[in-house]
Amino acid sequence: MTLKRTPLQRKTPLTSGSQRRKRCPSCRVMFTPTRAAQAVCGEIECAIAHGQSERGRAIAGKSLAEVERREIKVRKEALKSRADHMKDAEKAVRDYRRTYELSIGSGCISCGESQESILAAQGWKTGGAFDAGHFLGKGARPELRLVPSNIWLQCKSCNSGSSKFARKGETVSQGFRAGLIARIGLDAVEALEADHMPRKETVEQLKAITAEYRAKTRELKRAAA
Repeated sequence: MTLKRTPLQRKTPLTSGSQRRKRCPSCRVMFTPTRAAQAVCGEIECAIAHGQSERGRAIAGKSLAEVERREIKVRKEALKSRADHMKDAEKAVRDYRRTYELSIGSGCISCGESQESILAAQGWKTGGAFDAGHFLGKGARPELRLVPSNIWLQCKSCNSGSSKFARKGETVSQGFRAGLIARIGLDAVEALEADHMPRKETVEQLKAITAEYRAKTRELKRAAA
């Protein structure tokens, strides 16, 4: 005799087709959501209050993060040595001189190539095709490392010492001097070469130089935008 199996029938379904009831975080009344992501009941006041509280939490979190970033920056600034501030100041002056020279269409002071030809040949290089190079190197002439008239636009190859792009028959440094004479005149170049005045900027002076030249660079970029 063969027994027939009857299908199992549940009196109640495993899941309900309706949303589970939840408590409104604003008015604390139980309600049944009409959509999956509904956070509050259908009252407008509750929706407004919830939106404001969510926005408030987001703003508070953002403000806290900004405070933390500012505190970290202040702590890092307090730990800086004079050498660190010197690096900041030098970078600020160099950034300004590079930005200014590019803005007026100058080419490389050493090889004389135009911005267009330099970009075509060296535009692929990391950090761009242009640097701000010292005429009198900061190793031998540290007193001139922050003097703007000692810092000029160079292509990356010339600034690294490569003679590939140097003026015909000249070294990079000779080309730099020739280009500088063409720009500011022999008397000004010789005055720069004869400048041995010692400069020992204080930390506060270095901070002021950094702030001044960063502001000048921002102004140039805003004008060019």
